[in-house]
Parts: sequence; structure tokens; C-alpha cells
Amino acid sequence: MSGDHYFSADPGSDFEPRRIRTRLAGRDVELTTAPGVFSPEHLDGGTRVLLENVPQPPPGGNLLDIGCGWGPIALSLAMESPRATVWAVDVNERALELTRRNARELGLDNVNAVTPENVPADLRFRTIWSNPPIRIGKPALHALLQAWLPRLDEASTAWLVVQKNLGSDSLQRWLSDDLGSEFQVDRDAISRGFRVLKVQRR
Repeated sequence: MSGDHYFSADPGSDFEPRRIRTRLAGRDVELTTAPGVFSPEHLDGGTRVLLENVPQPPPGGNLLDIGCGWGPIALSLAMESPRATVWAVDVNERALELTRRNARELGLDNVNAVTPENVPADLRFRTIWSNPPIRIGKPALHALLQAWLPRLDEASTAWLVVQKNLGSDSLQRWLSDDLGSEFQVDRDAISRGFRVLKVQRR
């Protein structure tokens, strides 16, 4: 069954694409999902809470979605900021292919859907939006955030959505301790059992 985890590089389930309707960046869209990725049936509640509570993204520069799945966050960033370059990062190759397919269908040519090692090491980000993969476990989650959050530009902000009963409050405390005085970590919004955490580089 481990091959069916959405955080596996190569899901073991058959590739059976399906179409779903949702609303992103104020636009009704029809997109492709498939088994073996996160929330293939619909836009999940955490991502919806994140998208409803984040401010307008920067109009240009490099923007990052950590754990893109089939692409709702990255696609929203790309629609809101057409002159920016959006990096949609995932270890799941099926998720990346779905994100690429959905970006093409929406006419978005500013989305790079890639594995983490294919993001240039010197790149810095104007914002990071993420519904991080909590279920990979605390050590792996901490390593993931330690890898990406320090790559925020100066005076830039990351927005993370985490379910309260999956440890949003403890994650907020850990982020504050781990990132140190260079970052300010706050709980920015509470909605439907989720917390939106704001991580700002000073």
C-alpha cells in the first residue's frame, strides 16, 4: 500500500484521470486529477482555507508551492500573478504531470512543476504558499520546511495551512524556535478547524 501514498515518488495505483470542477483565483475551472495524489476528488478543505485567507501574491519574481499535488495552489498563484514564475514542487511524479497538464489547459505558461532537486539552489522566493504534507511525519516535515523557508527573500512571507488536530499549534511553536529571530511566525487566520500560519522574514 505504500505505493499509494500521495507523498510517494511513483504511486502504485493505476493512472485513471478524472475531471473535477472547482473555483481558483475567482475563476470557475475544470481540471484533471487522478488516484495516487493528494485529494484527487475535490479541492481539499485546508487548501480552500489557505486560498481564502492569503493576500494577493507579489506580481513578479519567483513564487513557490511546496507539495503541489494536482496544482490548485500553484495554478492560483500563476493566475493571480501572470508575470511571476511559479515553482510547483512535489516528489510525486504523477502530481507534477497533472499540474503541468492543468497549467497547459488553463493557458498558464509561468508554472514550473518539478521535483525539489530541479529547483536552482540559488533561487529565492517572493512568497511561499503551502498545504504541507503533514502525514509524512514530524521529522520529514521539519526537514522539508527547514529546506525551503530559509529561501524566502528579505521582507517576504510564507503562508502555511495546517489542521488544528494535526498539530498546527505545536508546528507554530517549533517554527518560531527553529527559524530564530530572523523570522516572525504568527497565526494569521482560523477557519473550519484549520490554522493559517504566517512566516515572515524580517
